[in-house]
Amino acid sequence: MLRNKSLIPLSHQHQRALALCVRIDRAQAIQGADLQAWQAEIEHLFEGELKTHFSAEEQVLFPAAGKFSELIPLVEELIADHAALRESFALAKARLMSTEDLPAFAQQLSAHIRKEERQLFERMQQLMPAEELTALGMKLEEALKDAARSCILPNEATNLRPRK
Repeated sequence: MLRNKSLIPLSHQHQRALALCVRIDRAQAIQGADLQAWQAEIEHLFEGELKTHFSAEEQVLFPAAGKFSELIPLVEELIADHAALRESFALAKARLMSTEDLPAFAQQLSAHIRKEERQLFERMQQLMPAEELTALGMKLEEALKDAARSCILPNEATNLRPRK
């Protein structure tokens, strides 16, 4: 199903986060020196965009979805995902992630995003009348206004290298 324009700003932020997940997944074995750079990039993504994104979802999107009884278990699961992801972002900020933590983090974030896109957004578009989706979009736009709107460019350490 095509994404309703009211949800597109969240989907665009999801795309930027997924790009980081793909780069982590495709990176060669990450060495200790590069680990710091990856964690800095993860911190930058969270502080610049995803912190506001999570807040918008929790304060605007999830309450709207929670009006539909069939979506309540999914919303509860997504809220739990946010809590677990915040712990991972805190580890990155403190530079405490290990080389094993990075791919696990990328998988966790990717799975969360896909759950929102494929399950929550799809079902909300089916259940909500157009005027409610429009009103939701206006509330989301306001909630997301402070999020950074830039693409993070990889640095030397986090740029993908050809596989050997």
